[in-house]
Amino acid sequence: MKFGIITYIQHTEFEDQYYSYSPYIREMDLWMQHVGETIVLAPKTNRYPDRSEIPYKCQPDFIKVKPLNFNTFMNAIISFIRLPLIIVNIWEVFNQSDHIHLRCPGNISLLGCIVQILFPKKAKTVKYAGNWDPDSKQPWTYKLQKKILSNRLLSRNLKVLVYGKWKNQTANVIPFFTASFSEKDRKRVSKEFSGTLNFIFVGTLSEGKQPLFAIQLIEYLLDKGIEANLKLYGTGILKEELHNYIANSKFSGAINLKGFIDKNELKSEYLKSHFLILPSKSEGWPKAVAEAMFFGCIPIATSISCVSWMLDHGKRGILIPDNIDSARKIVYEKLRNATKLNDMANLAQEWSQKYTLERFDREITKFL
Repeated sequence: MKFGIITYIQHTEFEDQYYSYSPYIREMDLWMQHVGETIVLAPKTNRYPDRSEIPYKCQPDFIKVKPLNFNTFMNAIISFIRLPLIIVNIWEVFNQSDHIHLRCPGNISLLGCIVQILFPKKAKTVKYAGNWDPDSKQPWTYKLQKKILSNRLLSRNLKVLVYGKWKNQTANVIPFFTASFSEKDRKRVSKEFSGTLNFIFVGTLSEGKQPLFAIQLIEYLLDKGIEANLKLYGTGILKEELHNYIANSKFSGAINLKGFIDKNELKSEYLKSHFLILPSKSEGWPKAVAEAMFFGCIPIATSISCVSWMLDHGKRGILIPDNIDSARKIVYEKLRNATKLNDMANLAQEWSQKYTLERFDREITKFL
């Protein structure tokens, strides 16, 4: 089988290997091991891979396209000029492939959604890695992709894999998941919610992930006399700003920017930590939440996308609003009941440990 991947995710080339964002590569490696040949159409940048990027295990044939960006007038003009060639390239991938896999949402993915209408007999899967919540505020291009993909007349022979369970969906929209750890990583983890409480933040240091929100939450708890510390793992454009903020905080000794670490190091931190804080404004499947739960680390997260479903509406974690004052009060009250926190941690790991790499592998073979 020839497997064609259309994705908006940027790649880099180094020593005849293609690299990209590690969670995406790990997932696609699982799909690709079940097919004979793979073609990837994606934007490619000219730079060295960074620590968050890894190569494909089995290198695919690669079709490079220019990125599309409509954030300024000049970028929009350039992107419109690029459109015809990208559409031709996508058409060629569809023609050559036995099974098409679209990664959505994104500008290049939108073109893939449109081109696939002309290939009703081709087997197609779509991994919608964003927020599928029908009521969420999203760019019109995202909403257009969702309308095309869920329309059975326009999208024939196509399965859409989405995060969470949503009401009133068409039959081709299938609740799905992703996985980070193996069945051999399963273990029953018991934690004492007394003494110093260890908090972690895992994610990009960006406005969307709101790392400052996490810092200010910990400052409030420390000010209330709760023994706590916070480690922030990740990097991003807010790194220097956060560094300066922490340096000027009276609780700077309890808050640390740790930078990027790999999955094995992160696993060790989840095991040592009591809570993960993710006050994100937008998510698809928040990997950090599922990973933390796998090791009995209780998520403190905003109720976006499928998070409320993952946390069973507060039974497996602490749901907070996108308001720092309200969130502080909710978390402070929850921390006062160690018995309930133990129950929450146990329910969290029991749920998350169902979603292993082995199960993910078995599930994707059903679509191939």
